[in-house]
Amino acid sequence: MKKTTSPWTALIIVLTAPLLSVIDVFIVNVAVPSIKKGIHASDGQIQLVIAGYLLGYASFLITGGRAGDHFGRKKVFFWGMFCFTLFSCLCGLAQTPFQLNITRFFQGISASIMVPQAIAFIQILFTNPKERAKAIGWFGITLGIASIIGQVLGGYLSELHTVIDGWRLIFFINLPVGLAALWATHHFLLETERHANNTFDYSGIAILTIGLFCLIYPLTQGREAGWPIWSIILLVISMILFIYFIYDQKLKLKKDINPLVDIKLFDNKIFNIGLIAVLFHFMMHTSYLLTSAVFLQNGLGVSSVDSGLYFVLPGLLFTLSSLIASKLLHRFGKLVPQTGIIITIASFVLQILFFKTGVKSGVIFILMGMYGMGNGLVLPSLLNLALKGVPHKFAGAAAGVYSTFQQTASALGICIIGGIFYNIVNTTPHVLDYIKAFDYSTCANIICLVITGLVLTLLPKSRNEINEPHIAE
Repeated sequence: MKKTTSPWTALIIVLTAPLLSVIDVFIVNVAVPSIKKGIHASDGQIQLVIAGYLLGYASFLITGGRAGDHFGRKKVFFWGMFCFTLFSCLCGLAQTPFQLNITRFFQGISASIMVPQAIAFIQILFTNPKERAKAIGWFGITLGIASIIGQVLGGYLSELHTVIDGWRLIFFINLPVGLAALWATHHFLLETERHANNTFDYSGIAILTIGLFCLIYPLTQGREAGWPIWSIILLVISMILFIYFIYDQKLKLKKDINPLVDIKLFDNKIFNIGLIAVLFHFMMHTSYLLTSAVFLQNGLGVSSVDSGLYFVLPGLLFTLSSLIASKLLHRFGKLVPQTGIIITIASFVLQILFFKTGVKSGVIFILMGMYGMGNGLVLPSLLNLALKGVPHKFAGAAAGVYSTFQQTASALGICIIGGIFYNIVNTTPHVLDYIKAFDYSTCANIICLVITGLVLTLLPKSRNEINEPHIAE
């Protein structure tokens, strides 16, 4: 087998994981009306097409990251990509809403297995702070490219009528990319050091997975159902299980039994600050992507194809600013994401002022592009700042915890901020109510950004202090 010592070649291979996982978020959001019609789904069933993916994704991210530590990151990445490609095709072949929701759930699980390996590989392959910042900049560029591809293809394919329904093609397009990634992984990606001295923590996986299910399922479905008693009970159970999980992990560590998450990871102050910032930033980010897409189509009467095109400029500027951030982060530290937050807040304020009936398309392009530019300075920088000082032996666990916070924050954003939006438009779905709903939800997003900016002020001022590991090897 041909091997390579180039970390940049390995980076290209592993970045296919975030590329495909993010494409499948954007592409399905735009194509939901076509999917609903194609499989004759109810509103509740079609909501699960998105929620099921999110549920599977978030519930197994820590497990996926820990599996890479235990079994080897190349091996876990390969099988995660294989399963993601397989379940993508099964989604495209689904004949009933039940079949689609089941396969989407397992597609999300597959994403949770492969994506943490990409983040962990970046930590291991790039030990130099400047090179790591550059690599994470390319991670951000990949997210930007994925958002463009997802939005444009989702709008285009959903209205395509051929021998194969357009909505099915949004899943089948993962096949060629997945096969290419599998081939490259087998031939070029090197295996990393394994930490398999002890048994894998299967009981910890069960406790955490059930706890996350009890949290995420009612968050994504409870609001739609009017917050019935079962949703409240599940949320309470989730809190109990999380407390027990921490107790269980501490007990196993004390007994020298390999835990799923080494609690020592949270001795890293910078990592903890990064997680809090991620929580509020992704609440804003995911909810804005949802509310803006719905507002454009239902509030301003934009077609699904044109709606997708409005996200091209934000994606391009996100990609560009991510590249710029990767070069500036080592020199200016937290000032880079803080600048991005200010730009994003300015964009939101202007959107509230100008996104009204009769708004010019150019204004929409510019202000949404401004959002993409600001977000590109923030999102990859948060990943870089949060993972600084995390030793290699914690790479998989840190990647899994980070990604879990990210996906859980997305669920919270859809539930809380998306709930503000939908509670207004569901009362009297008039154009003016869509404008009001967008304004209120955007104000909530501004609050999230302000909190993110304040949290980042807690980071050390000295770049050397940020770069110092805070956990004993």
